[in-house]
This record gives sequence, structure tokens and C-alpha cells, in this order.
Amino acid sequence: MHVSSGRWQFGLFLALVTAVLWGILPIKLKEVLKVMDPITVTWFRLVVSGGLLLIYLGFTRQLPRFSPLGKRGKGLVLIAILGLTGNYVCYLIGLRLLTPGTTQLVIQIAPILLLLGSLFVFKESFSVGQALGLAVLIFGFGLFFNQRLAELFGSLGEYTTGVLIVVFAAFIWTFYGLAQKQLLTQWTSVQVMMVIYLGCGALLTPWAHPLEALDLSPLQGWLLLACCLNTLVAYGAFAEALAHWEASRVSATLAITPLVTFASVALAASLWPEFVRPEDLNGLAYVGALLVVSGSALTALAPSLLRSYRARKARIANV
Repeated sequence: MHVSSGRWQFGLFLALVTAVLWGILPIKLKEVLKVMDPITVTWFRLVVSGGLLLIYLGFTRQLPRFSPLGKRGKGLVLIAILGLTGNYVCYLIGLRLLTPGTTQLVIQIAPILLLLGSLFVFKESFSVGQALGLAVLIFGFGLFFNQRLAELFGSLGEYTTGVLIVVFAAFIWTFYGLAQKQLLTQWTSVQVMMVIYLGCGALLTPWAHPLEALDLSPLQGWLLLACCLNTLVAYGAFAEALAHWEASRVSATLAITPLVTFASVALAASLWPEFVRPEDLNGLAYVGALLVVSGSALTALAPSLLRSYRARKARIANV
């Protein structure tokens, strides 16, 4: 069993770096999507990230071996590739129809769906605290969409379509997450990501149009490069954070990602109004966003908090 280094301050810093990078990512992607299609943007992100990981693993002589995987392991690789490809592409299609903040908040259900999937696949437990966190998250979504409830449930317009596509992106990400969790018993996280990134890139190649990059403005070109590196750097910070801090606390910290997006959109809209539009939300919607973040954090922290409570109770009983 993995034991964290105990350098929780460094772990917290790295988790915050990850949250910031993931929080600003949809803003950059939104600008690039004005010129390029979602499949081509995804292809660039995956090929660049996977290529850099291939160079690193080749240089350090840590390239993964496929023979120990067997048929079942190779099937898991295929599921992970299909799941991540679908997630990335559907997320960007949804982002085209929604604002960055809304997209980032809706995708927040992905780790919750992974948790629910783990109940059935890995027979993991589900505590009362996690159930409470899930209830808070659902209530928060109700408040967040208070201005658009009639539209969401009354018609299949652009907004509703965007929300449904992002929900679907979160759903298929669950298959990727479950498959990756199993693959980590055979490969390191870096090896898993290299294979999946390059596999996704190969899968999308027939439908990608790399020459679209020539139509980007200099600013959009730099943003595309930033999007490609964002995935690699953010994931590296995330993996390193797990080495120094408990996974539940890292996950709880990453729950603030949508708030980073909302704050970044507000700042960018004030500085560059010609490129970024502000979020059109009322006060109740922002309260809902806070509840979604709180519910997600509580769901992640509940098992850890319960263990701490039981340990403290046992110490008191033994005194």
C-alpha cells in the first residue's frame, strides 16, 4: 500500500497547481475551438503529450512491456483508449456550446461516477458521509441551473444539448478511470498515460486535420501549445501530489477547479473582453456552484474523515 511522504504542504501546493492548470484550460480551449474542430484539437493535445512521454520513457529506459498484460490487460488498454478519446472529444463539443465555467462544473460529476462505478467493479464501500456529499452536490446543481431549468427540461436547445454532451463525456470517462485503475497494477502511471495518449492519438488520426493549425492566429497558436503542455504538466503535478499527500485530500483540493474557472473567466473577461465573455449567472447559481464543489470535496474526504474519527474515538476509549 502506498504511503505518502508526509510533506503535505508540498502536496497541497502541487494539488493547487493542478487545480489552477485544469481551471484555466477550458478558457484556452474555447479560443482555439473558434478555428479548429474538437477532434483536431484533441489529436494535437494527445499526440504532443504522448510523444513527450515516449521520449522521456525511452531516454530513461522505462518503456512499458505488453507481454505481461495478457488478453484481459490488452482489453483494458482498448477500453481506456476508447473512454479517454470519447471523453476529450465530447468535452470539447460541449465546450463549444457552453461557457467554460458551466462545462467545468458539469464535468465535476466524473469522479462521482467513477466512485459509483468502483462500488460495483471493485466492491468498494460507500459511507454515509459520501452519500451526504452526493446529496449536497445534486442540490448544488439544482441551484446552479436555476435560471435554465425550464430550458433544460422543456426543450432540446443548444444549452441542453451541451450539458447532455458533457454529462456523457463524464460518463464515458468512468470507463477510462476504471480501466486505468486496473492497469496501474502492471504499469506505472506514466507508462499507462503514454500508451493511452498515443493510442488515442492514433485512433483520431483519420479524422484529424492538422493543417487547421495554419489558420490559427499567433495568440491561438500559443494557446494550442499551452493546451498541449497543460495536460502533461497538470498530470505530472497531480501524480507528484499523490506521492506527498493522501489521495482523498488531493481529490478534495481539486474539487475547487470549477471555482478557478469562474474566477479566471471573470478576470479574463475584464482584461480581454474581445476574446472572453463573462458568465451570465445570478447569485443563486454561484451558491449552487459552491455547493457542488463542497459536495464533491465531502464525497472525497468522507472515508478519510471517518477513519480519523474512529481512530480518535478508539484512543479516547483506551485512555
